[in-house]
Amino acid sequence: MRIPRIYTTVTLASNSQVELEDNIAHYLGKVLRMSTGRELVLFNSHGGEYQATIIDINKKSVRVEVGAFNAENRASPLKTHLAIGLSRGERWDLVLQKATELGVTEITPLITERCEVKLSGERLEKKIAHWQGIIISACEQCQLNILPVLNAPVNFNQFIAGDHSDLNLVLHHRSDKKLHDYSAAKSCTLLIGPEGGLSDEEITLAQKNSFNVLTLGPRVLRTETAPLTALSVLQMAWGDF
Repeated sequence: MRIPRIYTTVTLASNSQVELEDNIAHYLGKVLRMSTGRELVLFNSHGGEYQATIIDINKKSVRVEVGAFNAENRASPLKTHLAIGLSRGERWDLVLQKATELGVTEITPLITERCEVKLSGERLEKKIAHWQGIIISACEQCQLNILPVLNAPVNFNQFIAGDHSDLNLVLHHRSDKKLHDYSAAKSCTLLIGPEGGLSDEEITLAQKNSFNVLTLGPRVLRTETAPLTALSVLQMAWGDF
């Protein structure tokens, strides 16, 4: 029987008892129909994971006994920061989910020249909470114990002016530069456009701010395909694939 992995914000320590959040109680009790004595794996993004056993559960609360600690985080040795123009609906959700599974370290949504998504105020707050939920679910599934950092959306010009990684790459399908043209790095920032791509002016500005162009081949990839392909290539070259 599969043992569920659950992300929680509560403090965890071996040989302690804790009450988990209401939403977790609903999920375990109503959705999974779990009962007293069932085993869980808990993590809170502080590193490692804990074995746990349900000692009391109903529709509104769940109390567990926390057991042995496992220090493994399953994080890639390559630190990757994905900065990508916001796209609509399911495309963006897919990027968040799969980038997490591929071991991304940090994600920054970008407001670019061709970005069609406009978010602010309460709507933005709800979207960020939704995106965080996607990342949490992906970590529960792929057994990562430290959540990728999800930043609030930021303007393209503001982002590229900041400090970044050992190697900064901007995807540009009209370039002939491939990954093997660059020396191995311990950290890498990937800069990718939205559905319409980055404008020529944005690519030029990125190059002026220490970003190197990178092509993924002769075909033009969609905005949800490009980051997943690039992250896979990086993990194969310098990560843990």
